[in-house]
Amino acid sequence: MADEFKFCPRCGSALGTREHHGKERKLCEGAGCGYVYWGNPTPVVAAIIEHEGQMLLARGKSWPEKMFALVTGFLEAAETPQQGVLREVKEEVGLDGEVVSLVGVYPFEMRNELIIAFHVRTSGTITLNEQELAAYKLVPKEKLRAWPMGTGLAVQDWIDTHVKSGVA
Repeated sequence: MADEFKFCPRCGSALGTREHHGKERKLCEGAGCGYVYWGNPTPVVAAIIEHEGQMLLARGKSWPEKMFALVTGFLEAAETPQQGVLREVKEEVGLDGEVVSLVGVYPFEMRNELIIAFHVRTSGTITLNEQELAAYKLVPKEKLRAWPMGTGLAVQDWIDTHVKSGVA
């Protein structure tokens, strides 16, 4: 993301790359400005959705046909992570939900995101947001499998806590 910024958002001067506080960072080269692009990760909420006793996974429109994952979205200003995850569930699959628990917080370095994952129990009729999602599938809890990065880390923690231990 830092590569997208070539000019200072404060004064318009060029941004140069130099060591600052122990890391290479984009810094304003304008006299007296002092702007630093810190490259902080973007907060993302993720829902491990339990719907009618099964786990809901969704496929993004641009994803390969067999790739399914969690419903996710960016946390918006003035929104708690719990509000954000319930908003995303409603927007993307049309379901009302309740946050059961925080599963965990996970780095997703390749996209410079910080994933805040929740177990969400839902009700209602699934209605896909067809602008974002191509399909969904419901998976029995015991058949849910994690993947090695991003939201897959949250899925593995949820499986370890709820499936392997027998906690519903």
